Amino acid sequence: MGFFTGFAPAGKASVFSSHVVASNKSQSMPQPVEMLHQQVASTPHAGNVNRSLMAESPLPTPSSSKESRPAKLLEKEEETEPKLLPRRLAIIVTPISTEDPYQGVFLRRLANTIRLVPPPLLWIVVEGQSDSDEVSEVLRKTGIMYRHLVFKENFTDPEAELDHERNVALRHIEQHRLSGIVHFAALSNVYDLGFFDELRQIEVFGTWPMALLSANRNKVTIEGPVCDSSQVIGWHLKRMNSQTDSRPPIHISSFGFNSSILWDPERWGRPSSTQQTSQNSIKFVKQVALEDETKLKGIPPEDCSKIMLWRLNLPVSKSSSGHRIHGRY
Repeated sequence: MGFFTGFAPAGKASVFSSHVVASNKSQSMPQPVEMLHQQVASTPHAGNVNRSLMAESPLPTPSSSKESRPAKLLEKEEETEPKLLPRRLAIIVTPISTEDPYQGVFLRRLANTIRLVPPPLLWIVVEGQSDSDEVSEVLRKTGIMYRHLVFKENFTDPEAELDHERNVALRHIEQHRLSGIVHFAALSNVYDLGFFDELRQIEVFGTWPMALLSANRNKVTIEGPVCDSSQVIGWHLKRMNSQTDSRPPIHISSFGFNSSILWDPERWGRPSSTQQTSQNSIKFVKQVALEDETKLKGIPPEDCSKIMLWRLNLPVSKSSSGHRIHGRY
């Protein structure tokens, strides 16, 4: 072997020996990836070798998974992470008087407010049977989840008609067991959008002050409760003219309640609903709300005196047919 080795060219022997040494070194001492990149960059066809080295020797990446974190750190992160609670369904009930010549205008204005409220929300609109399909057209174009209820009865008293429409809506809620917080929104109401966030916080009954704006007066009248934080401690008694009145007046738009009181009264310690209750649900709800004022919670809870709802009171006028057009209710 020594004899034949002397005839071999010096260049090939050096190349052969260098490959052997390099392979031995690579097997005995693995080199860092950075050093390998530098060596490959100085040799021919560096691009091809670089790709193979990157595939075989991936760079270490910092792990962001929860498995690599200490248990104590994970517990602290879970405590600080906000817990997202599902929103309650807001059930907005709006009765429409058949004698209101501006119902289309105010219905569109109220729809533009309600469509800004985050879901889930159900808008129940009740009106008397008529030849006009204006209400249906307005509701179809709002993009709001709604139910349009129509009744056939005729009324001469606008206030009695509105009460009947509210009872129609409450019977619909009871029959279909709709679970949410009910609020009666008249067409004349004007809202702060934060009101609906507070509305969803009601557990049983909630109440709030409401500002009455009259078109022919230069003053604002406040209706509703007087609160200490969220506790109701009194009422604005402007309308209590009789000394025999034992219960404070509560406007239909200044309180809300959990709808399960209608279709699951035993859950709240009430007897099962009777036929009389179903015929006049709005009276039943008011009675339950005022029987025990401790069930009523002021809204917003931090400052119940904050006004988040205004009611427009239009002056009484006469239409061309001679019927009186009453103010907003």
